[in-house]
This record gives sequence, C-alpha cells and structure tokens, in this order.
Amino acid sequence: MSLLKGAIMPELFEVFMVLSFGVSWPMSILKSYNAKTAKGKSLFFLCMILFGYACGITSKLLSGKINYVIGFYILNFFMVGIDLILYFRNQRLDQLTEA
Repeated sequence: MSLLKGAIMPELFEVFMVLSFGVSWPMSILKSYNAKTAKGKSLFFLCMILFGYACGITSKLLSGKINYVIGFYILNFFMVGIDLILYFRNQRLDQLTEA
C-alpha cells in the first residue's frame, strides 16, 4: 500500500495521463499534413492544448519536481506545436485554393 502513496505511483499515473493524450498527436500531425486543409481543425483547441502542456512544464519547473515526466510534457508540446504550424500552412493553402 505504501507504493501507491509513494513517489513512484503518482509519477507513473502522470506519465500514463500524458502518454494517453500524446498517442493521438502523431496521427493528427500526419492527417493534417496529408489533408492540406485546415477545415475540421480548431485553432482555439490547439492553442488551449499547447497552453495546457506549457502549464504542465511550468508546474514541474516551479515545483522543483523535475523528473522524466517532464520529457513527455515537452514531447507533447512539440507535437502540438507541429500540428499548429500545419494548421497555419493548411489555412494558407485553403486561401490559395479559394482564390
């Protein structure tokens, strides 16, 4: 029972949480890249997810609890950032198509 309350289990569950969110980003990036359209994507959603990961990273830094979990936050932050860049590329492609 002490393992559940110890330092390992909370970090492990945090990793599971970040991984479960992060599993979808590679597929989202690939879909955004291949679709070449921003239709169906939400800029607000992507920005809020990016903000959430930035808050998670900041929380780790401010609390001094810097461990391997921060690597997953950073990885997800960059994947969402790539998807955000693709959003703007695809939005520009949409504008060129409409013109």
